[in-house]
Amino acid sequence: MIDVLVIGAGPAGLSAAIACARHGLSVRVVDEFYRSGGRLLGQLHQEPDGTWWNGVDEAARLDQEARSVGVEISCGVSVYNVAWMNDGWAVSTTEGEIEAPLLLIATGASETAVPVPGWTLPGTMSIGAAQVMTNVQRVRVGERGVVIGVNILSVAIARELQLAGIKVDRMILPPLSALTGDAGRPKSVMRSLLRVAHLAPSPLIRWGSSLIKKSWMQRLAVTLYPSQGFSMWNIPIQLRTTALEIVGVNQVEGIRIARITPDGEQVPGTEEIIPADFVCIAGGLSPLAELAAIAGCPFAYVPSLGGHVPLHDENMRTTLPGLYVAGNITGIESAKVAMAQGTVAGLSMAYSRGALTDQNLLQKAVLQVEYVRQKATIQFHPEIHAGRALVGKMAAEFMVK
Repeated sequence: MIDVLVIGAGPAGLSAAIACARHGLSVRVVDEFYRSGGRLLGQLHQEPDGTWWNGVDEAARLDQEARSVGVEISCGVSVYNVAWMNDGWAVSTTEGEIEAPLLLIATGASETAVPVPGWTLPGTMSIGAAQVMTNVQRVRVGERGVVIGVNILSVAIARELQLAGIKVDRMILPPLSALTGDAGRPKSVMRSLLRVAHLAPSPLIRWGSSLIKKSWMQRLAVTLYPSQGFSMWNIPIQLRTTALEIVGVNQVEGIRIARITPDGEQVPGTEEIIPADFVCIAGGLSPLAELAAIAGCPFAYVPSLGGHVPLHDENMRTTLPGLYVAGNITGIESAKVAMAQGTVAGLSMAYSRGALTDQNLLQKAVLQVEYVRQKATIQFHPEIHAGRALVGKMAAEFMVK
């Protein structure tokens, strides 16, 4: 029997496996994708200091390091059940049952679907699918397209598509509805974009965004927002334009759009159809936590973490014996934060088995997570610290019970 089973070969899972193996534990990692790396495989962006973050290279580094310390990595393996069996976890996979006293679930995140009329037409895809097709599969998603949904993730991926030679005609908002919520309101979207304005290539945009702090200033900025939008990397971001319908016969041929008010209401008489041969819909990310639910973890709904997350402490322990979580299953953050969390989870598991005797090493790793979080180039939610504190408090109370 192995000591540790890790579900998910992304940045958190691989980092945890490395930390465990370096302290003498036997570790196996399984992932349903055909290669390790998780979301790292699609990432490519430029940091504020001018350096490039290349997720493919980072994934290869983690994979090689994990294998060098004896970690067994099995790709193309799906997990469909986890159950506690008195002295450990029994995990049902497409390659049979695997038993381990310690289990880490590092399944990452999934995209949130945003329905738009006409979204079943061929050529319509999620923004994450476009990222994987472009950066992993090396498949061109189209010649000229539109991104529906303006958020931190979609802005970053739109830039990646452009770097691949794909024309992103513009970025617009989804139609206002109960499902899209604030994603269809220009003011709310502008507020979220202010958190990544430091990445803008234009000094003027960076300077201007630093001035728009108060609510009334943001509303004024949205009211005066030009109809053609502001451009980042020559990609127009049109916060006062919404997608009404994706049009086409056998595939995407265009999008029917309209102007909207600062509150997201359509302005009558402003409809038009613009040409496009592909459409990317961006609805954001939410923790992929089904396996934790099957295991019996108690959950908390925390919007600042992206949705429902399993209760866990700062050492990445859940309230269940021998079960740990790390990465975006615990809340939507950057890959660097996921890697730091994975290291904490790995050291925590090693400590629980007596393989790690220096608790200070674990505490330093916990502090490193917070340091990486504070230095993160991209922050998906503004209240991430409050969300983390809430989950930690709830987990502590649950463990006392």
